Amino acid sequence: MVEAYLLTLSSLLLLGGSLGDVLGRRRVFQAGLIGFGLCSLVCAVAPNSEVLIAARGMQGVAGALLVPSSLALILDTFGEGERAAAIGTWTAWTGIATVIGPLGGGLLVQAASWRWIFLINPIPVAITVLLLRRLPPDRRAPGRVDWVGGLLCVLGLGGTVFGLIEHSVYGWGDPRVFLPLIAGIFLIAAFLAWERRVPEPMMPLQLFAVRNFAVGNVTTLAMYGGLGVATFFLVVFLQQVAGYTPLEAGLALLPITLVMFGLSRRSGALADRLGPRVFMSAGPALAGIGLLLLTRVTAHPDYLTTILPGVLVFALGLAATVAPLTATVLGSVEPGRSGLASGANNAVARIAGLLAIAAVGAVVSAGFVSRLDHDLIRTPSAQSAISVARTRPLVTTTPGVPHEALVEASVHAFRIGIAIAGLLAILGGLISLVGIENPPRRGSLAAPWQSRSHT
Repeated sequence: MVEAYLLTLSSLLLLGGSLGDVLGRRRVFQAGLIGFGLCSLVCAVAPNSEVLIAARGMQGVAGALLVPSSLALILDTFGEGERAAAIGTWTAWTGIATVIGPLGGGLLVQAASWRWIFLINPIPVAITVLLLRRLPPDRRAPGRVDWVGGLLCVLGLGGTVFGLIEHSVYGWGDPRVFLPLIAGIFLIAAFLAWERRVPEPMMPLQLFAVRNFAVGNVTTLAMYGGLGVATFFLVVFLQQVAGYTPLEAGLALLPITLVMFGLSRRSGALADRLGPRVFMSAGPALAGIGLLLLTRVTAHPDYLTTILPGVLVFALGLAATVAPLTATVLGSVEPGRSGLASGANNAVARIAGLLAIAAVGAVVSAGFVSRLDHDLIRTPSAQSAISVARTRPLVTTTPGVPHEALVEASVHAFRIGIAIAGLLAILGGLISLVGIENPPRRGSLAAPWQSRSHT
């Protein structure tokens, strides 16, 4: 069910952003809102799992219309000096929603039924649709929808995302994984070739000649790769090794949301005044240091002295980075392309997490097995047990393998994974330090998107 939503959302973000630019951000955003609300009602009354999965997939389609257009509407509504702060507010409330959603959903499941999770969605949807009337008229970019490019992009991203999601279930060698993955990569290449030759492309490739757009997306790839790895493996470790309940593991990361909520708007406003380069350089570096602090964990870490310091430092770095990064990428292109820029940046962020989890997961698994090989006597029974454990790293119970050995191997493997996550974040900071240019100050003759610095 989760995979259906993630698959359609990730596949359609770029197309959703382009549709907002051409057809009008307000119109596309409203269509996404209404579609999301209607799909929520279908999920709530779904008679079986097939209908529920299909409705969740359609929710992802609606979400792909919502997310890029919401950020593009901020650029349309707020003046140049207010946009980064407004994006910071958007980031803060998005973070709060990611916490309230699971916690509130858990309470609804315990108190009533899982169906209530979807039944309450139409209420905020209806309120937002009414508030949309207060926005100024739509701005549309000249041109037509590139449907061929859109289809190639959706299928290419869809195949790639599907392969990255399902590899953990079936393994890289399964045709259900490598065939969609190969097809997706081929279709992405075909999409790029089509965009190069079509008169009105969905994704003009010359956007990547804009320095801050290109560098900002590479920074996103590294930063969000580290973020995806860190949050995934930290939650898994806390539950499967440290003995946290799912609720406790979620609450362990609550400081990230609270810090983001408190500081995102401020960091966006400061970046608008001082320029984004220092925030996009120091922020990821600070986040990476926070993750490296988590390499001190043991099998039963004390939260206040071991987990919390790393989480707080990571949160401070994240709060310093996200709003300036998003504002820089969106502000580096012409106003008529901000929806496309938002969709591209969101797609990069989501694929970065999936790609990094898949790649680092293989390294974590190898480190887990290597430590078991080192600690256990090489007997046929031990090797057989290790081959079973190979597919389930960060666990403490596997038949035939001593509990202590599994714990030590899990801690060792987690430290490898979280260290790589920290280094990815720091790499993002270094990329920004070298590549990001502060846009012209307000009052300059050149708008940020008119500064065509090439990489």
